[in-house]
Amino acid sequence: MTPSEEKARLKLLLKVKDREFDTLMHDAHERAFACTDCLQCGNCCKTTGPLFTDKDITRIAKHLRMKDAAFIDQYLRTDEEGDMVLQVVPCPFLGADNYCGIYENRPKACREYPHTDRVKQKQILDLTIKNEKICPAVELILKDVTALVNASSKKPNNAGRR
Repeated sequence: MTPSEEKARLKLLLKVKDREFDTLMHDAHERAFACTDCLQCGNCCKTTGPLFTDKDITRIAKHLRMKDAAFIDQYLRTDEEGDMVLQVVPCPFLGADNYCGIYENRPKACREYPHTDRVKQKQILDLTIKNEKICPAVELILKDVTALVNASSKKPNNAGRR
């Protein structure tokens, strides 16, 4: 998608009412993940790292039978914005089979990724567009929602509305 096409899509999507946009995104999320096997991809774990909250650190360190400070020293660093993030990507807990070695204890950011099923989707639309380049499911979701919004805006009963 060219930058001008992205800008036009963003402008179109931002015209949708907030609650309606959430519903469209949530429905598209369900459809996309019904046919997406994350284990066949793993791009999120291979190319980006989550933010780690204090709760994440404590939970994962306990699971690994480490002290919080030892976990931080071994796996994390503080980024430019002051957030705790992985020292390296791909994620050191990602196996060759794309299974997560700490799945039951994974960070909140990993549990919620790609964030397309949460409320107030417009507030994170920039993030969703960035995630589209990483996650095939997000690409499907945005294509689906864009097509629905385009089709809706071309219906005769919407003509002349302001």
